[in-house]
Amino acid sequence: MSLHRTLATARRVLTQLRHDPRTVALLLVVPCVLIVLLKYVFDGEPQVFDRIGAPLLGVFPMIVMFLVTSVATLRERTSGTLERLLTMPLAKADLLFGYALAFGLVALVQAAAAFGLTIGLLGLHIAGPSWLLFTVALADGLLGTALGLLVSAFAATEFQAVQFLPAFLLPQLLLCGLFAARDSMNAVLHAISDALPMSYAVDAMTRLTTETGVGAAVLVDLAVVAGCVLLALALGAATLRRRTG
Repeated sequence: MSLHRTLATARRVLTQLRHDPRTVALLLVVPCVLIVLLKYVFDGEPQVFDRIGAPLLGVFPMIVMFLVTSVATLRERTSGTLERLLTMPLAKADLLFGYALAFGLVALVQAAAAFGLTIGLLGLHIAGPSWLLFTVALADGLLGTALGLLVSAFAATEFQAVQFLPAFLLPQLLLCGLFAARDSMNAVLHAISDALPMSYAVDAMTRLTTETGVGAAVLVDLAVVAGCVLLALALGAATLRRRTG
């Protein structure tokens, strides 16, 4: 793996994004709009926004990053760009981590925008430290990026990549504890939720709304999310082929 080649790949992807303002708007604006909409849906019940605002600060960017990353990566697979790149002296890890770095930087900007809006303008109240909330939100965005890179290998068209959103993320959304406590679920569903990365992302955000200080449970949740990011990237590298067929 070469740092120079990884950075060159990231620079190329960021240049492409810079010339695609609609994608940039989707990445940066949509999560903020959804959070604002959520705030005023519960305008008469601010305690509800305080309870679910933080978890959704992680969920919304994760979903958007998953969608954009999977479609953008698949587009390069189907257009032959990846095949041409892999004929060069470019390691699979250089390519994949270059994509991850580029979209990770976008996730950083996205998390900063959504965090500033939610904590600042919308006045979300949390018990835990704000910097840790931002860290978890960033990790959630990176998780969406890594999962998007992974699932792009299993789609043949952009439409199929979009289909992975309801097939792959919506079940996690239902089982992550956002709508009902995971402890109150059916035993089988609870066991499944324990294996889903979004559960730990939501758990970390939920704990930060009610627990002061830096709790060990939050750090464990954050470590699990980070581990899932690395695992998804490793599996994504394994799906890259020198020939795209």
